[in-house]
Amino acid sequence: MMADCKTILTPKQHKQARDTMNKAVLSQNAPKPIGPYSQAVQAGNFLFVSGQLAIDPKDDKLIVENVRLQTHLIMENIKAILESAGYCLKDIVQVTVYLSSMTLFEEFNREYAKFFDNGFPARSLVASELKRGALLEVSVVAYKD
Repeated sequence: MMADCKTILTPKQHKQARDTMNKAVLSQNAPKPIGPYSQAVQAGNFLFVSGQLAIDPKDDKLIVENVRLQTHLIMENIKAILESAGYCLKDIVQVTVYLSSMTLFEEFNREYAKFFDNGFPARSLVASELKRGALLEVSVVAYKD
């Protein structure tokens, strides 16, 4: 049984409360969003980074050579987004990875591991069809006291 809510907010009040609690993050050193979403949203001490493709922020072009290069660029883009909000890679607590094929797992894993020195965050990884011919997409959640 659900508890009754004591406070009923008007849509305007709800938006104001949400806007003061959640802050969109936009790094100039990572690709601009290609749709109606934010690069990241800070909610309290959490930072939720949207799924990143291997897009070079200098020319907004997808890097298609191989999964190693795509992984490296995605992680660098995530690092730039984290840093623009005052976070760093060690603040990542959860990672979600979408690979276009599980045959890419070993090569992805080798490059991904290079970005974490002191233990690894929790991670989910699935095979999935991806947009724009990408080999992988990565999103993260970071937490900082």
